[in-house]
Amino acid sequence: MLTPPEAVKAYLPSHFDTDPVALARSLLGSVLVRPLPDGRVMSGRVVEIEAYDCPRDPSCLAGRFHAVKSMELAAPPGTFVFWVAYRHPLLQITCRPEGVAASVLIRALEPLSGLDAMLENRPVVRELGLTSGPAKLVQAMGLAPQFRGAAVNGAGLYLAPGEPLSDEQISVTARVGIQEGRNLPWRFYETGSKWLSSGKPCMDLEVHAAPEALC
Repeated sequence: MLTPPEAVKAYLPSHFDTDPVALARSLLGSVLVRPLPDGRVMSGRVVEIEAYDCPRDPSCLAGRFHAVKSMELAAPPGTFVFWVAYRHPLLQITCRPEGVAASVLIRALEPLSGLDAMLENRPVVRELGLTSGPAKLVQAMGLAPQFRGAAVNGAGLYLAPGEPLSDEQISVTARVGIQEGRNLPWRFYETGSKWLSSGKPCMDLEVHAAPEALC
């Protein structure tokens, strides 16, 4: 059962002033929380996440990350940003010091609370279609664009620590939907979760999250 939101302490923005690859792995199991004005609370566990680290990431030079995108990702660490892909906003959180373009991309959530509110935002026949993808979770939780530029510990939307996952519970693959940097093992997910996105990694690569797989 989810801890009541008033008892949960969100991550501080300073927590994100670090390497996004190692951070992405550690954020699995964290809880994204959105309290609503009517008292309901939408929340979900992070079960799939990717890292983008432009100083050493070829995908940042491949046209996908143009000047405006790079500027947005260079915001202070712990800032919510939304990158539009195929007309759908995707939720990212900036990392590293201000001025350095880096982020983690939340790709899938396991809903914990506020399912009725999520279904109002994203009516689906099967609940598994609610938050099992980066665009789906943004729509289900009604996130963009009002939280663009907000801190990760804001009152209206925040990310809080959850139950950490062990290395045995985590799998690592290449990221989804990129060409350059396609061999980097920077996608992390909870092994066996039924809430994962349907996107296929760009390389046939899958390992357990041993420390040496993180860089």
